[in-house]
Amino acid sequence: MSPRPAWLLLITNLPGRNPTLRMRIWRALKAAGAGLLRDGVYVMPHAAATRRVLEDQAEEIKSGGGLTQILAVEAESPEQEKSLRGLFDRTADYEQIVRRLDALKRESARLRESEARQKLAALRRDLTSLSTRDFFPAESRQQAEGALEAAEAALNSRFSPDEPQAAHQRLKHRQRASYRGRTWATRERLWIDRVASAWLIRRFIDPKAKFKWLKRVKDCPKGAVGFDFDGAEFTHVNSRVTFEVLLASFNLEQDAGLSRLGALVHYLDVGGIPVAEAAGFASIMAGARELQPDDNALLKTMTPVLDNLYAAYARPRE
Repeated sequence: MSPRPAWLLLITNLPGRNPTLRMRIWRALKAAGAGLLRDGVYVMPHAAATRRVLEDQAEEIKSGGGLTQILAVEAESPEQEKSLRGLFDRTADYEQIVRRLDALKRESARLRESEARQKLAALRRDLTSLSTRDFFPAESRQQAEGALEAAEAALNSRFSPDEPQAAHQRLKHRQRASYRGRTWATRERLWIDRVASAWLIRRFIDPKAKFKWLKRVKDCPKGAVGFDFDGAEFTHVNSRVTFEVLLASFNLEQDAGLSRLGALVHYLDVGGIPVAEAAGFASIMAGARELQPDDNALLKTMTPVLDNLYAAYARPRE
């Protein structure tokens, strides 16, 4: 069996008196990452997802009275293959994002937290969007992802100091009955992992939990259950953030909604696989942290947000 052709062509013939349709098709294909060979001829790497993109636009063109064909083709020479791949070089786009991240780090000292987090969320959203249409990832993508992590670390060091270092140990399974009616302590000025962990504790582990927000972790009350700081009973372990450690410790990982929430918290706290809702959740959290007078009010504000996210995540994936 011969190998599948490497490229898909969408050849279009649009009605001349329908500029709205022409612009809509152009924008949709550009957003999907298609390359433009010439007016009305678009190319994408051959894959099931890219074929669906082209088929959707072909149907749109036909419904508007146009003509279209989708062809599977192979480059005739290494030079032509290189030329086609060149249409998908995202280096300049990644360089622009890196420059914007560098600018954010420089100006962050004079920004309020909500402004800095919103700018970072917008950059994360742009990088995620660019990555989805980067069919041939290169070093520039890794550099941009590294710059995003560095910018987030810089913001966290300013607005959420004393982030815990991951411990390297085996997790112990705990019985929820042993953690009922306890006082739980973590660092004040809650951010993503801490607010989500406090929500998880109260919703799924200890419904009558009381929380102590610490200015200094060394002031953690004797008998309190510490979380998300160095030396706490529950904190980062290996590659897991505190929320994920709590899931594993209390046998909650089989809950699909909590597992997906864990992926969101992980991405926002230490990076990794992008999550679609991450930028929006981070912006909501930053705004809430700026508006609420203390951590009790902040947890109260964020609880329905997390309740709603959990309800959505618990539904079967479409």
